[in-house]
Formats: sequence, C-alpha cells, structure tokens
Amino acid sequence: MRKSFITEDVLRKIKQVEIHTRRLLRGTLMGDARSAQKGSGLDFDQIREYQHGDDIRFIDWKSSARLDSVLVKQYIEERSRVVLLAVDVSGSSFFGSTDTLKHDIIAQIASVLAFMTNTGKDLVGLILFAQDVELYIPPGRGRAHVHTIMEHVFGYKPVKKTTNITSALKKLAQLKRRDAIAFIISDFIDDTIDDSYLSLVSNLYECIALRCLDRREHELPAAGFIPVEDPETGEHVLLDMRKHKLAGIKHFLKERIEKQNQLFRRRGVRVVDLPNHESFIGDLIRFFRRRMQY
Repeated sequence: MRKSFITEDVLRKIKQVEIHTRRLLRGTLMGDARSAQKGSGLDFDQIREYQHGDDIRFIDWKSSARLDSVLVKQYIEERSRVVLLAVDVSGSSFFGSTDTLKHDIIAQIASVLAFMTNTGKDLVGLILFAQDVELYIPPGRGRAHVHTIMEHVFGYKPVKKTTNITSALKKLAQLKRRDAIAFIISDFIDDTIDDSYLSLVSNLYECIALRCLDRREHELPAAGFIPVEDPETGEHVLLDMRKHKLAGIKHFLKERIEKQNQLFRRRGVRVVDLPNHESFIGDLIRFFRRRMQY
C-alpha cells in the first residue's frame, strides 16, 4: 500500500472539515441509525411480555419469577449499511482557477461523507483511483477509521496521473457489497467510461456521481493566446482563447457534460454538480441525510 504523506497542512484541513461539519450538524438530531427490529443485536431495548414465536433464549427468568409472568428481553438490531467512496486523485484534480484546487474540494466532499456516515453508525470504505485503483480501504467505522480515510483523500500522492473512471467501476463491481451506496467523486474528465461496467455497478448499488468542475471548465474568458499544460499528460499547447474562438470551446465543454448526463441518466445514476468556487458543505449534508434517512 502506498502511504499518504501527512503534513501539517493536511492535518489542518482535516480539522477544519470536522469543525465545519460539526457546526452545521449542531442542534440537529442525526438519528441513531438503528431499526426497531426484534433480534439479538448488541443494544438492549426493553423487557416485555412473552409473545408466541419469541426466542426462549431471551426469557428474563428473574423478572418473570418476580412478576409472575413470562417476560423476554428485546434488543434493537443495529443497521449496518455501507457507503463506498470512489475518489478521483488524477492529475486533472490538481487544477483550480482560484486558491482552492479541485483536489481539495474533492477531498472535502469525501471527508464530509465519511464523517457523516460514521456519525450515522454506518460503515464507510474508500477507493482512490487515477489511471488504476491505487488504494482500497475496506468499510469500517470509528473515529480512527474516518481519520485514516481523511488523511488519504487529502494527502495521497498518485502513482499515475490520467483519469480512468472505468477502473473505479471495475473495483466497485468486484466488491458486491450488500445494502451499499456508491459515491463516485470526480471531475469526470474522461471520455472512455465503459457503459457495461457503469450498468453493472448501477444494478449492484445505489450509485451517485458527485461531479466537481472548476468554473473555468464550464466557461473560459477571452484572454488571447495562453500557454497551458495538460496536468495528466504533461503536454504543452498554446490555446487560442480569442473572443471569436470561444464559441467552439464552450460548445465542446457543454457537449461533454451533456453526453455524460445522458449516459448517467440511461443507467439510473444520479448526478450532483458541486462547483469549487462556493460553499457546498451545507447542501451536501442535507442531500446526504435525505439519502441515508438520518
């Protein structure tokens, strides 16, 4: 396993996410993420009268003798849903037209989802991918587990830089976790998404695509000729951004998003756009709570 390089800056970002998320959740009831099913779970609920069909192993003999009635202990079964976070760490995520890179926004999104999943007592796992899947952390819970996920999404240094969404889809398809929700968090700058794997994953899980694009990847300003470097291939080109050329660029960017939306819609994948130039955590928390029914 390739380890993240944890710096003071990474630890500061993790702390900021925790503080911000806790502040937004303060004063609201997250719920205890348990179902009121009768069973042999770890959490005791109540003592009640015996009913036909109850397991005799749960009879409370002392209480029954004291009250001269057959009584049983009832427990609450803990609900253990699984949230799988497939997070893009490719080169294109390290772009930003502001002080905040897409990488940081993507890491914040994954961290908030991991934090809230743990608060809801569910399990959360992590997949980091670029050209290939570079890291997998199996689903778990607990503060230490969530901190490990946060450290990796903020501090991991990818081996390869190109984006390959299909690699994440293949990994999700291999896991076959029951009762799971899969979040794919990426800028989705990839024209080679394998429809067959997307179809398979969308049938296995409730699948949600969280798309994070910089505002300049929606619309570019007229700026004449500017030198640019492809963050994934390292290729240098001179981009013609004169006013009369922008219409073609805008059409290309818009068409790519529309094609993706059609693909996701056809496979029943919900797409949520989270831009990197405005606050999004509050909206993300509300969306996640509705999905998870916390």
